Amino acid sequence: MTPRRVLMTTDTAGGVWTYALELARGLSAVGVEIMLTVIGPGPSEAQRAEAIAIPGLVLVVAKLELEWQDRAGPLSPAAQQQLLGLASAFEPDIVHCNGYREAAAGFAVPVVLVAHSCVRTWWRACRGEELPLGWSAYADGARAGLAAATALVAPSDAFLADLSAAWGPLPRPRVIHNGLDIQVRPAAKQPFILAAGRLWDEAKNVAPLATIAPDLPWTVRLAGELPPGEDSAWPVEWAGRLQREQLLRVMSEAAIYVAPARYEPFGLAILEAAAAGCALVLGSIPSLIELWGDAARFVASGDTPALRRTLLDLIDDPEALDRLQAAARQRAGDFSGRRMVERYLALYAQVLRDAALEDRAA
Repeated sequence: MTPRRVLMTTDTAGGVWTYALELARGLSAVGVEIMLTVIGPGPSEAQRAEAIAIPGLVLVVAKLELEWQDRAGPLSPAAQQQLLGLASAFEPDIVHCNGYREAAAGFAVPVVLVAHSCVRTWWRACRGEELPLGWSAYADGARAGLAAATALVAPSDAFLADLSAAWGPLPRPRVIHNGLDIQVRPAAKQPFILAAGRLWDEAKNVAPLATIAPDLPWTVRLAGELPPGEDSAWPVEWAGRLQREQLLRVMSEAAIYVAPARYEPFGLAILEAAAAGCALVLGSIPSLIELWGDAARFVASGDTPALRRTLLDLIDDPEALDRLQAAARQRAGDFSGRRMVERYLALYAQVLRDAALEDRAA
């Protein structure tokens, strides 16, 4: 049972946008119409063009704040009315929420909630403590979304376990790995090390790489948003915030991609780097070990000397570097966009069948 229409929420920051467009393309290819509803800041011109190029996709920018930036907590009545108005106009068979609290808008159709991250699990991983009381309204909004969802999806088993530990029983939980069908133009690898993403985010833990940059014979290049006040202090080559195609081109040239994360539920940038043939050096956390196994080298997030040794070992051993690049590229093939779309379509079909059975029983 394939849905005719899916109303999908998203934001425009980082991986969620990339994920949403990849899924929308796959759904469009099998005839599903999508209303892509942006929560938070609107898309850039490049993002807007990328979205509206997808056949059967309607792009809407809702006048709503991102849930982790809005201390009001659960959706206001006005926000609920806006989302329900969009659903009334579009008449979706499924609502696919990529944020928690919008799942509690009161939709009349099944709601698939996809958990890409959450502040509570971030806080535990990055700060080693429970979410402060100042975030209680956020937690109320997240709980409301989880309670209203028909089914919950996480991108890794490790993150699903973290969510369960943080929030208690989850609605029909399952894991669907994120996926991308990436076309990366081949390029000769160059002797530099790349890191990318929200460099201000404690979860990304980029600072140790910048610290050891002067000790390495290769240049360290950083691409992404600058940490506040750190632009002149880090001894690295700064690439700035790149459009996705620009970043993929840089990845195709980079020999090593480093993501010494403290917290990463999946990591689409890591997948892109692997598909581009980078050797991966990653934080030794359960989700990344689960996803990349022997296709990466792992370093504990607080062990800067081990990070230095690992990078020097790869730089000094071209054969080991070649093997790790090949292993990452091969492993990336397991996380295809096609496979992701197939699994979501199977989930949608199951949810719709169950809803039809419940309606008949009622």
